[in-house]
Amino acid sequence: MSEVWNVWFLIGAALVFFMQCGFAMVETGFTRAKNAGNIIMKNLMDFCIGTPMFMLLGFGLMMSENYFFGLIGKPDLQLFTNFAELDWSSFVFNLVFCATAATIVSGSMAERTKFSAYCIYSAVISAVVYPIEAGWVWNSQGWLVNLGFVDFAGGAAIHSVGGTAALIGAIFLGPRIGKYDYDKNGKVTKVHAIPGHSLTLGALGTFILWFGWYGFNGAACTQLLGVGGLAAVFTTTTIAPAVACITTMIFTWVKNGKPDVSMTLNASLAGLVAITPTCATVDALGATIIGIVSGFLVVIIVEVLDLKLHIDDPVGAVAVHLGNGIWGTLSDGLFNVESGLFYGGGLKHLGVQALGEFTIVAWTTVCMIITFSLIKKLHGLRASREEEIIGLDKLEHGIDSSYAGFIMAPQVMTAGEAGAASVSSVGGAVPVEKAIPVTKATARPDAKFHMVTIITRQSKFDELKAAMNDINVTGMTVTNVLGCGVQHGNTQKYRGVEMDMTLLPKIKVDIVVSEVPVDLVITAAKEVLYTGNIGDGKIFVYDVQNVVKVRTGEEGYEALQD
Repeated sequence: MSEVWNVWFLIGAALVFFMQCGFAMVETGFTRAKNAGNIIMKNLMDFCIGTPMFMLLGFGLMMSENYFFGLIGKPDLQLFTNFAELDWSSFVFNLVFCATAATIVSGSMAERTKFSAYCIYSAVISAVVYPIEAGWVWNSQGWLVNLGFVDFAGGAAIHSVGGTAALIGAIFLGPRIGKYDYDKNGKVTKVHAIPGHSLTLGALGTFILWFGWYGFNGAACTQLLGVGGLAAVFTTTTIAPAVACITTMIFTWVKNGKPDVSMTLNASLAGLVAITPTCATVDALGATIIGIVSGFLVVIIVEVLDLKLHIDDPVGAVAVHLGNGIWGTLSDGLFNVESGLFYGGGLKHLGVQALGEFTIVAWTTVCMIITFSLIKKLHGLRASREEEIIGLDKLEHGIDSSYAGFIMAPQVMTAGEAGAASVSSVGGAVPVEKAIPVTKATARPDAKFHMVTIITRQSKFDELKAAMNDINVTGMTVTNVLGCGVQHGNTQKYRGVEMDMTLLPKIKVDIVVSEVPVDLVITAAKEVLYTGNIGDGKIFVYDVQNVVKVRTGEEGYEALQD
């Protein structure tokens, strides 16, 4: 069975590595499309940069057998000097945990951080900050281990560390351009919501993280049954995030009038973080209470940071990881089935948990203040105003868009390309007299022309096209456009913040009519576009002075006829 559990330990490490993908998708979805490539690059490189730093320094500081005063290990480089005897499983597993702590910060500092500065930060947290405090928690000689501190899967050692670094990084950077309005004295007068560009990606990332969390919490299990067994850990790891989601959904529904999608996605992660340190020590009731509290905490902390403290955290990393990392760690002192306060264990264990959490957060705070101060002074931390406005993808990575394949760029054909030879072989453009013959309608010099422009939802185009065909409108020009607007008296919220005007995809349909009455076009359009909801669209009518058909040179009424 020991062989089986050793294999499971490595499978768990692979699941934790896959969580990098989850973090990348959540952060990308919760931020704007112009920075998607930058976000993905940071989530890739914090692991890749962290790997050699953990090899050279971090693993020794954390797990060395030569551990001094319960505080720090001696970097002995056994990975290079004694590879055959190395505990490879321990190295791989602790490496992917280290990467998780590092990548949390990417979200709170998103859309305005120099990529090179983020690379420096990743090296520091992987080499020094995480390994030293994690050794206190998981090296058998660590001082917190010997006090009885419980952090089974890293609520304090990983999530509180990442969340603390995320908070300090966001403070050092300041908010994104346009996030807050200020008066002449620098006081915030208005908070703006900056919605992410893809809740779909955010949801995908959330499900990936939840899936990976079964390895995150369960990999260290060495038995199947009983409290602390793999089955029990899977159970508590499922209960807490599920209950947290229900709590947040109901809370935001009551508070804002609508259930908040992005906040509920955050709640699942908050529940997972909160159950991480206690997943092997609590029962179903404890997991349920932990999930309920985390569901309230994530909303409250996100809104306090944004609306009261004016700290810009685009993805809620501080609320999810720091707030619920602290709550989860303390909750072991309350709900631990052997030593928790509510299970007859008294206050001693709760005190140990509080001491350990405070020490870890304090250590991380000091290290991150020093790190970000030095980066800011010696290298620069924040991207330039131009880079932030245009997008980090364009100016930091040289890509116009991470979604270039979705942009239908016009295809220009030259004489040297396939299909162009038939044009050049006849000496260029076809003369007007050789154009395709057209049966001309009776001349109507008194005809009047009108342009009807319809702007509406993209989903309504097929119905609109069919309605126009029914009234003999056979020609139209369709353009994909972006539109924005706010209906007076009807406010919508994103993560607790009232929404400003937001650009949304629309279609613009231009129709020129003469014989078909304008009123008929308008009536037909209104019948198919009306839903009674915001966004049904608008119809504009213009007078048109003349119409010219390029192919034949016809003008006026005849130019509209095919």
